[in-house]
Amino acid sequence: MFCILSDERVFSSKSPAIFNQVMKQTGINGSYVPFMVQPDKIGEAMSSLRALNITGANVAVPYKESVAPFMDSVSESAEIIGAINTIARNKDKLKGYNTNAIGLMDALEEIQFDPAGKTALILGAGGAAKAAAFVLKWLKADKIFVVGHSEAKARQVAVRASGEFLILDELLEHDIPANILINATTASSRDESEELADISEKLQLPQCELIFDLNYGRANNFWQKKADKNGIKFRDGLLTLIHQAKNSLSLWTGLEIETDAFRKALEDAV
Repeated sequence: MFCILSDERVFSSKSPAIFNQVMKQTGINGSYVPFMVQPDKIGEAMSSLRALNITGANVAVPYKESVAPFMDSVSESAEIIGAINTIARNKDKLKGYNTNAIGLMDALEEIQFDPAGKTALILGAGGAAKAAAFVLKWLKADKIFVVGHSEAKARQVAVRASGEFLILDELLEHDIPANILINATTASSRDESEELADISEKLQLPQCELIFDLNYGRANNFWQKKADKNGIKFRDGLLTLIHQAKNSLSLWTGLEIETDAFRKALEDAV
């Protein structure tokens, strides 16, 4: 059995539909279910993974960082990134991984965008932003700017990537020649954040080649509108979800399943 853990947002995730179809088509005996977890129940949820013999779990916002203390071990990349989105159980031991990073890396390769030598702007300072910063540094982006509400959190992410940090309130005061913008916040529509919607409208991106929104399924996505209005290529989080899911299932089962199987499952789920 496999699962995804989050707050109430877990029920809008496409992951259960994708994983269940792929497992059915490939003959894997298992099911993938969503579990809503309260913030003060993270430790109990981790114990339940052991008690219920759950083979693997995905961890979504807002728990990618808070599950770390409950792991028996953490992969090198997840430790460097500072966030976990995939957990594999081996008997009573839990190991944390980060497939968000490899998912984004594979997605950028698929759309043939090379960050090497370019300037990147990351909005957000949580687990998704940490993975994005790790990938951009690994792919040799020239400059990385991390923008967050909290100076301490934005600084922490930026330092890990040898980048610079900015406070969201001050973003419009700076002229950042971004070639790629990655939205790693949880907001992509005005009803989720009036502030971010207003900033997106006013933000000048004359050199931007790609806006990559790590969210998906948002109606009236202001990042997509920004891209369309300015002739900038746009991608949302469904592309990273495909690659991330492939890598998570491989960690749980040892099987390498073709990316097209996940792509087809996603098309059927949308």
